[in-house]
Amino acid sequence: MEQEKSKGMSTAEYLHGIVLNLPECPGIYQYLNAEGTIIYVGKAKNLKRRVSSYFTKDHESAKTRVLVTKIADIRYIVVNTEEDALLLENNLIKKYKPRYNVLLKDDKTYPSICISNEYFPRIYKTRKIIRDGSSYYGPYSHIPSMMAMLELIKKLYPLRTCHLALTPENISKGKFKVCLEYHIKNCKAPCVGLTSHEEYMENIRQAKEILKGNTEAISSLLMERMKILSDEMRFEEAQKVKEKYLLIENYRSKSEVVSATLHNIDVFSIEKDDSSAYINYLHITNGSINQAFTFEYKVRMNESKEELLQLGIAEMRERYKSQSKEIIIPFELDMEMNGVTFTVPQRGEKKHLLNLSLMNVKQYKIDRLKQAEKLNPEQRSVRLMKEIQEQLHLEKMPNHIECFDNSNIQGSDAVAACVVFKKAKPSKKDYRKYIIRTVSGPDDYASMQEVVRRRYTRILDEQDELPDLILTDGGKGQMEVVREVIEDELNLHIPIVGLAKDNRHKTSEILYGFPPQTVGIKQGTPLFHLLENIQDEVHRFAITFHRDKRSKSQIASELDRIKGIGKIRKTALLKKFKSVSRIRKATIEELAEIVGESVAKTIKESLEANK
Repeated sequence: MEQEKSKGMSTAEYLHGIVLNLPECPGIYQYLNAEGTIIYVGKAKNLKRRVSSYFTKDHESAKTRVLVTKIADIRYIVVNTEEDALLLENNLIKKYKPRYNVLLKDDKTYPSICISNEYFPRIYKTRKIIRDGSSYYGPYSHIPSMMAMLELIKKLYPLRTCHLALTPENISKGKFKVCLEYHIKNCKAPCVGLTSHEEYMENIRQAKEILKGNTEAISSLLMERMKILSDEMRFEEAQKVKEKYLLIENYRSKSEVVSATLHNIDVFSIEKDDSSAYINYLHITNGSINQAFTFEYKVRMNESKEELLQLGIAEMRERYKSQSKEIIIPFELDMEMNGVTFTVPQRGEKKHLLNLSLMNVKQYKIDRLKQAEKLNPEQRSVRLMKEIQEQLHLEKMPNHIECFDNSNIQGSDAVAACVVFKKAKPSKKDYRKYIIRTVSGPDDYASMQEVVRRRYTRILDEQDELPDLILTDGGKGQMEVVREVIEDELNLHIPIVGLAKDNRHKTSEILYGFPPQTVGIKQGTPLFHLLENIQDEVHRFAITFHRDKRSKSQIASELDRIKGIGKIRKTALLKKFKSVSRIRKATIEELAEIVGESVAKTIKESLEANK
């Protein structure tokens, strides 16, 4: 339906006039821009109420606000039912690809199984759909499932794989010869008339039933045939039929997901993030999955899960020509389809099917994210930082994270370290080492306060960049002493997280807030691994620094006590022998080459005495 715009009428007045005259019945509406291009297509139970909401409400979504400013004209089509509106909306979106609608990702890359339209048909996988009368099954998003299906058909039926033009005329003229496939018993050579057209087409008919998921019917047929052959004492033929029967039963046992009482059911589930929605579709026949497909919508207008799932249901049912009278979904939908029951199962076999669909859609989402992160490694970092922000309810994304740790042995050679992660990656040029100056004895809390105070006092003096998040290698006690310095002394407002370890020195608990509360981040997830890696990195850095300092102090204490050993001779000895233990093992002659015989004897005697 269209309406003409009068001269001198403003766009707002024109649109207001259309809205006032919209019918209160089901239909679809199209928004057009000033150039006459369709920029959005939507469906409605009540056209007038739905369209008027765009112009009378304050929209939270920025995209919706932008869309409204671009609308220059409105067209609508009235239909009989909401189901008709849904199907029409789906078709128009695919036809016009409006800028502000969700965009269905193309699925051309997924293969299908083709049964060719030939006198002796072939069965093969393909990515091209040619409308020549051939039959197509799929597309298959899970390639191993498709290959298993093809392998089963190949073992059951000796069908040809060649591309020869096997017409009755060509066969009767004797144009062909048998090939290797005949000799290895993969084909019964219809090319030279060794199998009849009727027998071959019966095999094709049975293969079609398997592709439709009707394996139970074929299995029953084979069992009946096997009994007849056995009764007629044709045991060799019966054995061959039995082998086929066992192949199908083996396949059914692997593909069976619930009892065979569930038949002709569609199952849908959905996962969504900021930019995409992922929808899984399963079609169940005789308790087995006959179709399984997961696809992606690019979200354009902050559509809800309910809206996207409705679109997905319409898309898949039309694509696969599904006539299922029951659709299993994860939540209630304000949606009606003629003769179809919507079920949200809570337990039992149908719940098992829904869980299977949810598992598939979640795995698909993870796989898509991994693919995207391989192409754009920064995407993973941003996702992890967003997860931290959401888990801790931070005001901004933690691009800059700093973590502290102490290291000492009974208070001796006390040191501390600070590591810096920017965009979830270590920034080693910003790492810092600290020798504890004001604390004597093993006091981890006081040492932590000294280091944190020195770190951020200097950053404030030099007007350098403060972190978005501070991690402490420790539990509630460490968090509190850090808070006292950050908030009470320096008057800074930086979120603080505690990383507590178990008795095996593994990160076991993540604490946040005051008083600190355990944050439920599942172990083994990428986010948990990131925080664990930061903790391991600061511990490694602190321990390495502590070992270096202790090693240098030990060298100093042993060589500095020897009379006649000054800085130059000590440097020369260490340059040659690398360590005090090697100097101790060296002969007087080897030492004399560096410091002379007299001093060499003195070194040897002194080190022997201090073993």
